[in-house]
Amino acid sequence: MLSTPLCLLFFFLCLTTTFSSSLHASSFSTTQLCSHEEAFALLQFKTSFFINNTTPYPGRCNTYPTKPYSKTESWKEGIGCCSWDGVSCDNVTGHVIALDLSCSLLFGTFPSNSTLFLLKNLQSLDLSFNDFRLSKIPPEISQFTRLKHLDISSSQFSGQVPTEIAHLRKLVSLNLSNDLDSNSPELILETTTLRNLVQNLSEVRELVLRGVNMTSANPRFFMNLSSSLTTLGLSESGLRGNFPNSIFRFPNLKIFYLAGEGNLTIDLPSSNWSSPLQDLILDVMDCGRRLPESIGDLKSLQHLLVGCNLGGSIPTSLANLTQLRFLSLRDNHFSGPIPALIGKLSQLTSLSLSSNNLSGQIPSSLANLTELCFLLLSNNQFSGPIPFHASRFSKLIFLDLSYNLLNGTLPPWIFTLPLLRFLQLNHNQFQGQINQFQQKSLIWLDLSNNKLQGSIPNSMANLVNLMYLDLSSNHFSDLVESDMFSAPQNLETISLSYNNLSVKMNVHANFTLPKLTNVFLSSCNLSEFPNFLRHSDGLQSLVLSKNSIPGNIPEWICEKDDLEILDLSHNNLSGKIPNCLPKSLSVLNLQANYFDGNIPFVFPKGCGLRNLNLHGNQMNGPLPKSLVNCGKLEVLDIGNNSIEDTFPHWLESLPDLQVLVLRSNKFHGSMQSTKESLSFPKLRVLDLSNNDFLGPLPVQYIENFKAMMDLYRDEGSPEYMNVSSYQYSLVVTMKGFEYELQGILTIFTSIHLSYNKFEGEIPDVIGKLSSLKGLNLSHNNLSGPISPSLGNLVNLEWLDLSSNGLAGKIPDELVSLTQLEVLNLSNNHLVGRIPQGNQFSTFGNDSYEGNLGLCGIPLSKSCNGIGTPPSSFQEKVELWRFGWRVVVLGYGCGVVFGLLMGYHVFRTGKPKWFVSLFDGQPSQRRRKMRKARRLVQRRS
Repeated sequence: MLSTPLCLLFFFLCLTTTFSSSLHASSFSTTQLCSHEEAFALLQFKTSFFINNTTPYPGRCNTYPTKPYSKTESWKEGIGCCSWDGVSCDNVTGHVIALDLSCSLLFGTFPSNSTLFLLKNLQSLDLSFNDFRLSKIPPEISQFTRLKHLDISSSQFSGQVPTEIAHLRKLVSLNLSNDLDSNSPELILETTTLRNLVQNLSEVRELVLRGVNMTSANPRFFMNLSSSLTTLGLSESGLRGNFPNSIFRFPNLKIFYLAGEGNLTIDLPSSNWSSPLQDLILDVMDCGRRLPESIGDLKSLQHLLVGCNLGGSIPTSLANLTQLRFLSLRDNHFSGPIPALIGKLSQLTSLSLSSNNLSGQIPSSLANLTELCFLLLSNNQFSGPIPFHASRFSKLIFLDLSYNLLNGTLPPWIFTLPLLRFLQLNHNQFQGQINQFQQKSLIWLDLSNNKLQGSIPNSMANLVNLMYLDLSSNHFSDLVESDMFSAPQNLETISLSYNNLSVKMNVHANFTLPKLTNVFLSSCNLSEFPNFLRHSDGLQSLVLSKNSIPGNIPEWICEKDDLEILDLSHNNLSGKIPNCLPKSLSVLNLQANYFDGNIPFVFPKGCGLRNLNLHGNQMNGPLPKSLVNCGKLEVLDIGNNSIEDTFPHWLESLPDLQVLVLRSNKFHGSMQSTKESLSFPKLRVLDLSNNDFLGPLPVQYIENFKAMMDLYRDEGSPEYMNVSSYQYSLVVTMKGFEYELQGILTIFTSIHLSYNKFEGEIPDVIGKLSSLKGLNLSHNNLSGPISPSLGNLVNLEWLDLSSNGLAGKIPDELVSLTQLEVLNLSNNHLVGRIPQGNQFSTFGNDSYEGNLGLCGIPLSKSCNGIGTPPSSFQEKVELWRFGWRVVVLGYGCGVVFGLLMGYHVFRTGKPKWFVSLFDGQPSQRRRKMRKARRLVQRRS
């Protein structure tokens, strides 16, 4: 998604141009011929390289002053070398003193014995923006003893900067800058070389080391630079520690860049900014709590970019910087409103305050900034309508107000700005209809995630240069046909998803958008496949989910060799999935259709698939083992099909697998692994529910779920799993309900093994999964006690162990689960008192039903046989009093009844069994009775 970084890139390119022009020696024409030796040396140097017209060159080559071209083409024998392109000679001696071969398409290895080193009188050398194929900087460069200006930036040099470069004591300007993209080579400036360089360059005024690796260097070295220093560029250099803020007291410093990753800090001075700074760029980890009011003392400042976690309010003293042309305070923590006084900066051409905590209304005084080309206020909390009633931004090129709380209708002037190319108003609360589009210059339009309504105007056809269009997630209605998109033949991305539209783009047989690469038409009431896309050769993303498209996947999809994202989920597609789908796919989402048959794919080696989602179809057969060739696979969801197989142990070899869903299929057998290797280290979501797995729970796997063990594994804010701008979706059972997540957060973790035939005890190792959000082991044959180790799952939000054979007490350790919202322990053999405290006070009877041995709150069965325990102290006192009344009353009645019955029993001697209870020991009584009977019988 194109955003404010483009603005910054444009600015950096402009500044690079400024620096480079100051680093070059001035060229001048001369009629005097150069020496034969110098001409020969230059011609030999020319033969060392090829001319590469195919590789795109970055930076100023493509922007200023002209496109790159081969300057050495004019170098020919018989013509004085002083008239050759890029060559400058001394007016008196005729010696070559300056060589400017920047952006000259030179391609090849730079030889260490290059004849270029024969130019002993060279004072200026510019080899920037060429491709020297990872060559080392030759130590022989020290032979240029008269060199004052050296620029070898962005020319694919690599390795260590030679110590000999410190011998160029006459250098006034040095630029070793490297490209900042991930494919650029690494140029390393070691501590010793940097120390010698700083000490020896006593006359240096301009030093630019952007992108040079200086991780081992001490930032304090730079304080030894000459007091004549005017330019210091140290961006993206890996410097660490605290950069001395005495740099702001260098008497001649005009340009200072300090930006990059790592633990680099600098303290902004609260006063005494003695440097005549014109350009100040600070983008480091920290530079103090606030931007000091004294920043307003830098009266000469023209460019100010500060992004280093500053807070507080934006100082009003910025209004004193009347020469300021570029102001960026993005990526900080500024709060409060924008000072209205910023409207006094009449020279400002670019204003970026994005990604802060600013609030309130956008001040109407910004309308006074009539020179603005870039206005970027995104990712804040601005509210209210856009305050400008008439447009004074006739020069505006880039307007970004996205991700705020702005509301009201869109003012008509926005759609009439003559030079506007980028318009981003997405993720706000704008209402009403869109006015007619008039500007033909617009190439980027994003109005998504608002409350806009009505029809999409047919004037969309006026945007003939449009490349990006996103109107998704609004309330647009009516029929959209191909006519309004027939004019912008450069359209690359179109998104109309999640509106109330009916989209028909197959009306005209000749309708084509040849450059279309990204198509997002989810929930657009499509009733047929948009077959015009067969003519879009570079198609990369095709998302047609949640429509009513019937039939088979068209064959032309197989011809899209660049297709990376294919989402046809939630349609009425049926039949077999074609096995010819493009090998370039990263995402294949066909869930919630009617596909049947086996999974047909033979996944090739080097398969780049990252997300395979076939959930909710009628697929059968086994899971193809060739899936192991997809080493980048992150999500595998084949749930709710009829796949019949054993557990695919071979998935262990997928190092990046994070989500595995096999639920509601016909998987069977044991899950015990025979390997001892570390398997599934990144797995965060495991759903095997509703299958026929048996045996003990897979301890060998659980103990390797490292991603579920480390709560603080991810630094910064949680992110959604995605490919490019496409977010993964997932059907999950969460807290007893089924959801379809439209995004999978990297902190979401759950294990769902319910409705299988697992047996044995719950292993203690589960207690190590401290990041786990949900655990469902219900409807199995588990036995034994509930493991107390579950009390370590401090982030658990739902726990379901119901319908098993668990026995024993509920561990008191579970009370420590303060995040628990849903608990189900029903239908087990649990006994004893239910633990009390924290979340346990919120669970009802249904959490425990079917456990006849449990007692205590919230059950009606108490643990002391009295009944439901009282809920308050007074109720306990009353129950105590009532209990003793019953006891006393019963005791009194019992005494009277006992005396009467005793008199009767002992008076009559009946019943004998009762008399025997009180008349001596039973054995003695029986012996006496037998003797008495024998004596009577003898006498008779």
